[in-house]
Amino acid sequence: MPQFQKLQPAPVMNQPASRRHFLKSSTATAALGLGGLGFLDQLAPVTAAEAKLPADRVRLHAEIEPLVRLLEETPRERVIEEFAARVRRGTRYREVLAAVQLAGVRSIQPRPVGFKFHAVLVVNSAHLASLNAPDSDRWLPIFWALDQFKGSQARNAQEGNWTMSNVAEATVPPAHRAKAAFTEAMDNWDVMAADTAVAGLARSAGAQEVFELFARYGARDFRDIGHKAIYVANSWRTLQNIGWQHAEPVLRSLAYALLEHEESNPAKRDGAPDRAGRRNRELAAKIRPEWLAGKPDADAATDLLKSFRQASDAEAADQVVALLNRGVSPASVWDAVFQAASELLIRQPAIISLHSVTSANALHYAFQQSGNDETRRWMLLQAAAFLPMFRERMKGARQLPLDELAAVAPKAAGVDALVEVFTAVSGDKTAAASKALGYLRAGGDPQAFIAAARRLIYLKGTDSHDYKFSEATLEDYFHVSPKLRDRCLAASVGWLKGSAAADSRLVQRTRDAFKS
Repeated sequence: MPQFQKLQPAPVMNQPASRRHFLKSSTATAALGLGGLGFLDQLAPVTAAEAKLPADRVRLHAEIEPLVRLLEETPRERVIEEFAARVRRGTRYREVLAAVQLAGVRSIQPRPVGFKFHAVLVVNSAHLASLNAPDSDRWLPIFWALDQFKGSQARNAQEGNWTMSNVAEATVPPAHRAKAAFTEAMDNWDVMAADTAVAGLARSAGAQEVFELFARYGARDFRDIGHKAIYVANSWRTLQNIGWQHAEPVLRSLAYALLEHEESNPAKRDGAPDRAGRRNRELAAKIRPEWLAGKPDADAATDLLKSFRQASDAEAADQVVALLNRGVSPASVWDAVFQAASELLIRQPAIISLHSVTSANALHYAFQQSGNDETRRWMLLQAAAFLPMFRERMKGARQLPLDELAAVAPKAAGVDALVEVFTAVSGDKTAAASKALGYLRAGGDPQAFIAAARRLIYLKGTDSHDYKFSEATLEDYFHVSPKLRDRCLAASVGWLKGSAAADSRLVQRTRDAFKS
């Protein structure tokens, strides 16, 4: 069994005493269904440091192949047990993380960008869940991802058994031509040219330069309800942890996914999914040069939130430009974006509204990571334009303004109040959101709420959206201005797990695997 050095968690991971007490409380854990994890004591805990890639990265091409093939070839009914045995013999966390990502991009067709391909889209979310978990729980999300891959692999086999082919080496452009060849191919929606160009790009360009290119192509159209932008953000974040030496197959899969389209070549027609992106490229140039120096404006954020309820994508983008040119901080625009996405979720807790949250998270991540001023402007405009398009896809959604959500104080106090909230999550989502807001407004610990929400995902999450959504919305809590955070966090119950939900069958399987 591997032994890991016990390290103090990083400050952002540190749990306040109240949260530690909550999670260790036998009453609370029983009420929320959080017990029965003692089996993980048999396995050396994965520390936060172990889950991150060290500075001295090791190239694992030859060494990782056997583990990837093991994952690809092991039957689903045995994969948990086989990988538990491997971990006990010394296989390390990063190797398992890399194996899941690389097996996914090699063995699962990334078209459509969703459905079975969620096994790849969700890898970073599972990793974030591992990072944010207590040490003893960190194996649960990644073992869930192993099983998720096997399910998607089976669906891929049923749908044609796609696998990634070898690069056509004879047409890979030289280093000095790779970037130009890639942009030309992507602009022309040329799949074959893009595949060889991205191979040359991966072998010659720096990681940040590659990200800047992909961020723009991931956000340029509204096909696949935001999954293209999500794939860019999540694949980049996963590569940051498994090592850039694994970039080529990931980027080839990503380029192929981003070039998915319907009907004829989008470069030669005015397709509806492309219009906002094309318009916003031109509109971004109209934002004043000092736009990043704007001041926070709560009233402006409120006005923009109201506009998102009826504005078209063009009107929303125009209003963002007007606010930025008036001297409003981009942080206030993001406040409105995050609130509007949360509002869509609580109006209609379903797949479309869920992706308004996860795509906003991905576009905000690209906005944060980009060092290009033009790209950052465009990400902000695309985030604003996407929201009306999500809204229009939601048929029959009720009217429920987020800023009018009632705060209903739980009847209980302390830990029992949080138990009451997550009991309600299993029933009426609107009532649960009101109770969550009441809990937070009454001084309830948001960190305890977040910790409990994540723990319930580990135990009861069964779908990739459980992980993908929860990590996005809980991460974005810290990106929203403090006065607005409570409402967004309360709205997250629209897709969180309640304590009455059934435990995932994988918890028992993982428990048994480490007993053997």
